[in-house]
Amino acid sequence: MLPLALLALWMAAPPQPISVTLLEGATHHVQGIVVDGPSLWVTSVDRVAKKGYLYEFELATGKRLRSVEVQQGAMFHPGGFDMDDDTLWIPVAEYKKDGHTVIQRRSKATLAILSSFPVDDHIGCLTLMDGHLLGGNWDARKFYEWTYEGRFVSVRGNPNASHYQEIKYRYGTLIASGGVVHWLDPEELEPLRTYTLGKSDRNVPYTNEGMDFRDGKLYLLPEDGPSRLFVFDPEQVYDLARP
Repeated sequence: MLPLALLALWMAAPPQPISVTLLEGATHHVQGIVVDGPSLWVTSVDRVAKKGYLYEFELATGKRLRSVEVQQGAMFHPGGFDMDDDTLWIPVAEYKKDGHTVIQRRSKATLAILSSFPVDDHIGCLTLMDGHLLGGNWDARKFYEWTYEGRFVSVRGNPNASHYQEIKYRYGTLIASGGVVHWLDPEELEPLRTYTLGKSDRNVPYTNEGMDFRDGKLYLLPEDGPSRLFVFDPEQVYDLARP
C-alpha cells in the first residue's frame, strides 16, 4: 500500500492533465474519440435536431478540418468508435436503451459509407480487436463480437459494475472508460489496472465520454461544446491496482 503521507498528498492534489486543447466549433453532446496521428476524430449527437456527427480536428490545435452527418432514419446516436488503416467503424443507434443500431464503415479519405450491417441492440461503444469487432451495448452491460462482414460471433455479460462509455483495444489490452478507466484482461474482462481521475473546472468527470490511449498518453473528451480535449500521463495517475 502507499505510505499514508504519500496517499494524503495524492488526495490533496489529484492528477492534472498535461495538456488541454479547446476544439473549434459546436460539438453538441460528445460521444467517442479516436486519436489518429495528427488528427482527432470525434462523434457527437444533437438530440434536439436528431442528428449525429463525425468530426475531424487537428489534434495539436483543435482546428476543425471536416465533418459529416451520420444519422440513418431513427438511428442518430453515434457512440464510441474505432478505426483501422483506411476506415472508421462507427455504431449509430436509436436513442433508447433497447434500440437498433447500424455499424457503419466509413472511408477516412472521403467520409463516405463503404459498408454497414444492422444490430438488434443499442451499441454505444465499439473497438477492433484481433481481427473482429467488439461492441458494448447501453452502459456496456453486454459485449458482442462480430466479424468485419457483420456476422455475429458471440455475446457475454460485463462482470464489472462500471458503465463503460468507451472501449479501446490498444497494445494487447482492452481499455474501458466510464466512472474510472480500467485496463481489462481481454479474455476474462477482469481489471488489471484501475485509474481514478477527478473533474474538470466545469465539474464534469474526466471519464464522462470520449477516451483513447495512444503512445503512453490517455486522451479524454468529457465535455459538451465548447469541448476540451484533456491529455493525461497514466504514470502520474494513482493506480488502485498497484500494491
